[in-house]
Amino acid sequence: MKKIIIAVTFVITTLISCGKADPNQQVDEGNVKNNIYTSEEIGWSIEIPEDWTVIDKEQTKASNERGLKAIEETIDGKIDYSELRNLIGFQKNQFNLFQSTSEPYVEEYDGEWEENNEALKQIIYMTYVNNGIKTDSSATTIEKINGLDFKKFSFTIYSPNDEVILEQIMYSRFIEGYDFSVNINYNNEEDKEVMMNVWKNSRFKKSKAKKI
Repeated sequence: MKKIIIAVTFVITTLISCGKADPNQQVDEGNVKNNIYTSEEIGWSIEIPEDWTVIDKEQTKASNERGLKAIEETIDGKIDYSELRNLIGFQKNQFNLFQSTSEPYVEEYDGEWEENNEALKQIIYMTYVNNGIKTDSSATTIEKINGLDFKKFSFTIYSPNDEVILEQIMYSRFIEGYDFSVNINYNNEEDKEVMMNVWKNSRFKKSKAKKI
């Protein structure tokens, strides 16, 4: 469940910087060519929206450390996320961004991934609450992306005077031995539509996918 670091980080520390560096230097796995990111490990490709900026990997890792501390305080324990891979991430600004991660995952029993995926939603919620962030969460649903079923749930983040300041959607799937996650943050419908369009039009090699 190390991918929860990514989800929490982008709300608690919304200060990831922009950069114009080579996008291939900003991912732990995969490559970018002609504005298309491809992960060979999970057999996935997605187009980076025009005029959006690839998120700097070093800034992401630094922010992960801050998110990690908040999560460890919630669960009262340590988390080893040394195998977490930052895949492609891009942003319009600090509140409207797309991030994806993968992590090797070996099930010790059938259904373990599904159990952990549901448990992480509660951990994310409690981490927000423990940091004084008012939030609501949705029920977990299934949504198809390029014909594959993904677990989906969302959070709404409020200001102290109960105004909605951020929406967050998380998608997860167990693919070819990897826990794959996509996190979408937005504060307006226009930027949400851009991210949802490229996500829903992304492609997966069917031979790489395991049914959930």
